[in-house]
Amino acid sequence: MASDLDEISLARWLRNSVPEAGGLVGLERFSGGQSNPTYRLITDRGAFVLRRRPFGQLLPSAHSVDREFRLISALHPAGLPVPRPITLCLDEGVIGSTFYVMEMVNGRIFWDGHLPELEPANRRQVYEAMIDTLASLHNVKVGPAGLADYGRPGNYFARQVERWRRQYRASQTEESPEIDALIDFLGRSLPEQVRTTVIHGDYRIDNLIFDQNRNQVAAVLDWELSTLGDPMADFTYVALNWVMPQGLSRASIGGLDLSSLGIPTLEEVTERYCIATGLAKPPRLEWYFAFNLFRTIGIAQGVKKRLIDGNAAGTDPQAAVRALPQLTASALAFAELAAAATA
Repeated sequence: MASDLDEISLARWLRNSVPEAGGLVGLERFSGGQSNPTYRLITDRGAFVLRRRPFGQLLPSAHSVDREFRLISALHPAGLPVPRPITLCLDEGVIGSTFYVMEMVNGRIFWDGHLPELEPANRRQVYEAMIDTLASLHNVKVGPAGLADYGRPGNYFARQVERWRRQYRASQTEESPEIDALIDFLGRSLPEQVRTTVIHGDYRIDNLIFDQNRNQVAAVLDWELSTLGDPMADFTYVALNWVMPQGLSRASIGGLDLSSLGIPTLEEVTERYCIATGLAKPPRLEWYFAFNLFRTIGIAQGVKKRLIDGNAAGTDPQAAVRALPQLTASALAFAELAAAATA
């Protein structure tokens, strides 16, 4: 049983607010890095999932589980593979924070990008399903879905570059002419935003649950970074795994023999995504790769600062710090390619 929730209060609320759940039998907190703690509710009628805001003082807009609940409530009836939302509780007196309950989706989560547990034909199907699901998300019409005000509609990358610039500067521990040059380049070479859609913000293979028997996405999880924005941010965040070497992250597959593994190439998934979303031609990806790497650098630099300050968390914060030089070099290389392409 989880010890950080008032289980008696939760059980009482569950009986009154979610009659389909029945009585609370057990409670287990999922492991992992979710910034919004997530639990399996075991009841006498099955399993459900509870997701809550962290306890304590938070920025007003941070960890907005009510916003997540609104999004999956819009996407589920639109046919997107998200858990069925059940109810939102804004009464912090129940467990100490705002939370919501959704269905428990059973299936498979793949933690390693080269999918060692699958045969080649199945690997291709898994990757194609991942791309198809992302395209389906980006094809959702935000107006009819009731999401026109879910985020600011324009200048997405301008806002994002500035956000991550501020975050990097806040955690900067030494001078870096390379990062200074990268920030300068990104800020003065912003791509034109031609589409505005719902974007996930952290779309990757281990944030997906796949059907137990079919190589199809059963649920997309962890919507805490979702907003309205340029869908190329989502697609290139995924596509970056094809150009970064295996080992840099769990999902990286750069340098692998994709043909023998049965994994589609970057060109194949780019074409598939473009066809599914109606893009006339594949865009150049270098600028977007440089941006996504800068975002990753900002996160890793924050880990480095916390290590220096003595309050780093996570299972291996040193790994993020060790990756900084390679991330920086790769970001600069893509920035140079992007600059050369527009010269």
